[in-house]
Amino acid sequence: MTQSIRIMIIDDSALFRGWLIQSLSADPRFEVVGFAVNAMDAQTKIPLLKPDLLTLDIEMPGLSGIEFLLQFLPRHPIPVILVSSLNLRVFEALEAGAVDFVRKPDAQSGLSREIFLSTLKSKLAMAAKANVHLPSTPVREKKESIPSPRSLGKPVSIPGGTPQSGGRNGSAPVIAIGASTGGTEAILEVVRRFPVNTPGVVVTQHMPAGFTSMYAERLNRLCAMDVREAKNGDHIQPGRILLAPGGMQMRVVPLGNSYSVSVLPGEKVNGHRPSVDVLCDSVAMHVRDRAIGVLLTGMGADGAAGLLRMRKNGAFTIGQDKNSCVVYGMPMEAWKIGAVCRQLPLNAIGQAVLGRLSLS
Repeated sequence: MTQSIRIMIIDDSALFRGWLIQSLSADPRFEVVGFAVNAMDAQTKIPLLKPDLLTLDIEMPGLSGIEFLLQFLPRHPIPVILVSSLNLRVFEALEAGAVDFVRKPDAQSGLSREIFLSTLKSKLAMAAKANVHLPSTPVREKKESIPSPRSLGKPVSIPGGTPQSGGRNGSAPVIAIGASTGGTEAILEVVRRFPVNTPGVVVTQHMPAGFTSMYAERLNRLCAMDVREAKNGDHIQPGRILLAPGGMQMRVVPLGNSYSVSVLPGEKVNGHRPSVDVLCDSVAMHVRDRAIGVLLTGMGADGAAGLLRMRKNGAFTIGQDKNSCVVYGMPMEAWKIGAVCRQLPLNAIGQAVLGRLSLS
C-alpha cells in the first residue's frame, strides 16, 4: 500500500482551514498532520510534525508567506503549494521557491469548491515528487540593464534569411516555449537572456485566467523584449513575446510573409487550456524548419507530441534536463519519444537558442 502524503496547512482563516483539513483528510492519498494559523506558528510546528509538503497562504498577519519562504526553505527545503487569492505576489512566492499555486475559490474567481479541490489534490500529489529549487539571487534586472546586439555592435544574423526576407521559407524564425509546474521561473530564466531584437517568441504556460496577464506584466518588467498577454490577431515579430492567455488556446497562423496568433476558446487538450501541444502543432505546420521549440519543466506529457512534430518538420528542439526541472515530466516524455535535439540544464537553454540564431 502506498504511504499517504503528510500535509501541513498554513492559513489564518479558521473557516477555510477547517474545510480544507476535512476535505483533504477524506482522501486516502493524504494525511493532514497539522495546521498553523500563521508563519511564526508554522516555523515552530514543522520540525515537530515533519510534513512532506505544505499548503501556504501568501497574505497572513505578521510574517507574510513570502517572508516565510525566504527564511524557512533554505533550512527546510519542503515542497510548498500556494493557496491564495488572485494576487501578483504569487510570482514573488514562486521566485522564493514555492512549487506551484492554486487560486482560492471565491466570488471573484468564479471557481467552484469542487474544481478547486480537484486541482489542489492533483498539484499536491505532484508536489510530493518535486525538486525544490531555491533562487541564488532574486531577479531584479531592468530592461535597460540587459544589453542588446545593437548596443554591443553585433548584427542580428538569422541562418537562411533575415526577419525582413520574403516568402514562407524566408520568413522570420519563431521561438515556441512550453512549460507547466515550475515554469514561471524557468521561462523567465530563458527569456531574460534574449536581446531586444530576438525573433518573435510564443509561450504557453499552464496557468489559469487572470494570472497570465499579471505574469506577462512581470516578464515585461524583467526582460529586454516586449512581453504581453496575446490577443487574437497579434503579430509575431522581432522583439516581442506573446503569452497564451489562461482559458484560451493559442496557435500560430500565417500572415503574408510572417505570422500572427489565433487566440480563441476551445476544448482542453491533454487536460489543459492553453495547451503546449496546440501551440507546437501549429508551429510545426506553419513555421516548420524556421522554428525553435523549447519544452521546460512540468508534470504530464503536454507538449511532447507537438515538439516531436516540430522536430520531424525540421525545427531545432530543446528539452530541459532532469536535474534543473522542478518536475521532470513533460521534457522527459519528449526525450523518450525522440522529440528533443538537445537536452540542457535550464541555465544553458537561453544561450543555446541564441547560438542557434547566431545572435550570441
